[in-house]
Amino acid sequence: VQLQASGGGLVQAGGSLRLSCVASGMILYEYHMGWFRQAPGKEREFVAAINWSGSTTRYDDSVKGRFTISRDNAKNTVYLQMNSLNAEDTAVYYCAAEGYRDHIVVLPSQYDYWGQGTQVTVSS
Repeated sequence: VQLQASGGGLVQAGGSLRLSCVASGMILYEYHMGWFRQAPGKEREFVAAINWSGSTTRYDDSVKGRFTISRDNAKNTVYLQMNSLNAEDTAVYYCAAEGYRDHIVVLPSQYDYWGQGTQVTVSS
């Protein structure tokens, strides 16, 4: 199983980025998917999650209304559209897969597989 995150980069405050997470060695629709982030010196934190079908999403309050998680199971890919970025969004972003529960979960310890992370840097 491999999750490959991409799409990070340097962007000015107020700008947008779209992250992608491509899964291989697994059938994506069997998993709920999440995005997490970790800033230097801080713990990994929940950003957004989506259930296996895409019918249910959940967001941390800090990104609600600015970020959108989506998935294309046919392409084995999950996306995170990030708008109105600010300096507090600077972090390494990770995608993760959870395959044993019937509902979305938000703790990093509850996820089974992780991607390698992609750096997002927002300049103010």
